[in-house]
Amino acid sequence: MPADRAALGAFLRSRRDRLSPAQAGMTAFPGPRRVPGLRREELAVLAGLSPDYYSRVEQGRQATVSTQVLDALARALRLDDVERAHLHQLAAPPTRRSSPPLATQRPDGGLLRMMTMLEHVPVLLLGRSGEILASNHLLRAVLGRPLVEGSSLVRYLFLDPLARERIVNWEHFAQASVGALRRESGQHPDDRRLQLLVAELREADPDVARWWDDHGVRDYSSVAKMIDHPAIGRLQFDIEIVGAPHEPDQRLVVYTSQPDSTTARLVPLLASWEPAPVS
Repeated sequence: MPADRAALGAFLRSRRDRLSPAQAGMTAFPGPRRVPGLRREELAVLAGLSPDYYSRVEQGRQATVSTQVLDALARALRLDDVERAHLHQLAAPPTRRSSPPLATQRPDGGLLRMMTMLEHVPVLLLGRSGEILASNHLLRAVLGRPLVEGSSLVRYLFLDPLARERIVNWEHFAQASVGALRRESGQHPDDRRLQLLVAELREADPDVARWWDDHGVRDYSSVAKMIDHPAIGRLQFDIEIVGAPHEPDQRLVVYTSQPDSTTARLVPLLASWEPAPVS
């Protein structure tokens, strides 16, 4: 089976495994069940497809799948907007999904200028696969590492013990990061560097392997992040994402807080804090 069709089938199986007939709003078909969620035949009925046609789609034997069929499957599986987009991406013909040869990532000028105007809050500019393209001093003070350009935020998250110590809700962020990498792999299936990064993280951390094999996908969106800083205590940020129209793989990550909050009063104290080098 071609790799692109294998990925499509694996994603569909993972989504129907998590959805029971009752959750899908239907009566379960009679007979013993060998799957935790929907059977293929049940999903086919929900989506208005023949069981044979759906089996061909999931098994990678259907060369093309129409937009209408994909939308019907997305509705039947109760997919959210990110999952629906990922499904369409996986089903796209290989010529529309292949990635051009990767050049060195250059930070977008507009996002860099915006970063210089936000020196009063922690800010990070990320590229493809979580590569750090730029960061300001407050961000490095908050996370506790130098985070040099060209290094990897996801490697920091999973391979640096300090990340688990400092990020109070580490598991939430870590799982979301794996979902974002999974979504990125659907957008750039030929990205060899991304493939090697995922393989490295899967080998190093069983949580990565488990979350990756779950096929969950996430988009970069605003979330809360709690930091336990050794010098000034507990900090709580809302994370806002700013994109660049001409650089869809780059995003400015801004750590914000309520104007009158304890975090807003404490962050300026980090101006003179020096992050620890990686040992």
